[in-house]
Amino acid sequence: MTDDLRSRSDGLGWVSRAIFGDDRIGLTVDGDPPAGHRVVARYTVVPSVGRARFLLPRGAARATAAALLAYNALRPPKVRALRAGLGGLARLGVLDAARFPALTVSLPADVEPAEALLAAHLADVLDVHPAYAACGVRPPDPNHKPTLQLFAADGTPGGYAKIGWNGATRELVAAEAAVLRTLPEVSGVGDHPVVPRLLAAFDWAGHPVAVVEPLPTAVRGVGEQDPPRLDAILAVARRGGPPTPSRPIGGSDFVARLTAEADRAARWDPAGARAVDAVAALARRYAGTEVEFGHWHGDWVPWNLGRHAGRLVAWDWEHSGPDVPVGFDLAHDSFQRALVLGRRSAAEAAQAADGQLTRHGDRLGLSADGRRLVVDAYLVEMWLRSCRLARAGAGWNEALHPALLDVVEDRLADVVEDRLTDRAEDRLAD
Repeated sequence: MTDDLRSRSDGLGWVSRAIFGDDRIGLTVDGDPPAGHRVVARYTVVPSVGRARFLLPRGAARATAAALLAYNALRPPKVRALRAGLGGLARLGVLDAARFPALTVSLPADVEPAEALLAAHLADVLDVHPAYAACGVRPPDPNHKPTLQLFAADGTPGGYAKIGWNGATRELVAAEAAVLRTLPEVSGVGDHPVVPRLLAAFDWAGHPVAVVEPLPTAVRGVGEQDPPRLDAILAVARRGGPPTPSRPIGGSDFVARLTAEADRAARWDPAGARAVDAVAALARRYAGTEVEFGHWHGDWVPWNLGRHAGRLVAWDWEHSGPDVPVGFDLAHDSFQRALVLGRRSAAEAAQAADGQLTRHGDRLGLSADGRRLVVDAYLVEMWLRSCRLARAGAGWNEALHPALLDVVEDRLADVVEDRLTDRAEDRLAD
């Protein structure tokens, strides 16, 4: 079989285009490399080309086993069992001998691997020699990023390279790299969670790449029903520092940003006009409500949190940002648990967020009006995020669009109605 994997429309084609994008690279399945090429790497495609789930290095049993077993405790039970079985076979050296397709990666004799091959460049950047790369394969998804894992021959992980391949994921990879550059001084200090370090960030063949430090090998997941970690949420919001004075939302930079984003959305999609009205209604209803502003993780959910050596560990900071009402991470946590884990509607998920803010808002320094503001503002923020991703090529999240706008309008119904009336009167006056 010699067809180039990069021409495929499935997950294997998507991953191959991301990590073997240079057209000088030869990819051959179960065959010889092109004439004039030399072999630079070999991979096992598991379980088949048509149903690929893993690209695993050949000829390095411990590295292959590590690629399958790393952080297995964080995975769902069925996935964990599959990886454990394959990892055991890899450790015994059986996987290479099994009847899985073999992918040969080759280059012309006059091309150095680090010039054309991302894995070879990473090995130089991280100073891991010899290095073995692995990659999970999933169906193409405009929100997901291929992640190339690099291991030493003894199975020690060197780093994890996230690759931005379209407009949406390019922005996310670049954003996470920018955030991780700012966090080393507060990582693990006081109640602030431990944060994986950014090892490198660079462009490769037009794609931004962020290389992140491996998590501690003994990290364990946070239970889906665990209570919220309020001290850690506050530490993230305050960057490990003291509280800052509360300020009214009216005239804030936060509202100015939402207004500008809603205006951009309205120019791109008809639904954006509804977002413009929602932001205006939000600003009008809560103009005098004072809240503390700070940073947020942006995707504070159980599957992005873990525990190690008695400390909380947090990863995937690609949606993080400054100058939002303190409490956004708590609202996000409860909203996403209900929406994703509980498979509840956007309206029900908003009610779950209300419940958490009612229970814990005083711990975050929020008044009763402030708690309602945090949830309403968070819901607007989430729709605008969905719009940004859709505009960048990720497509609409069907769970949030248009349902989230409906929820926001219901919650701000009286103010939205007043705004629409004002606009109608202005048109008549004109």
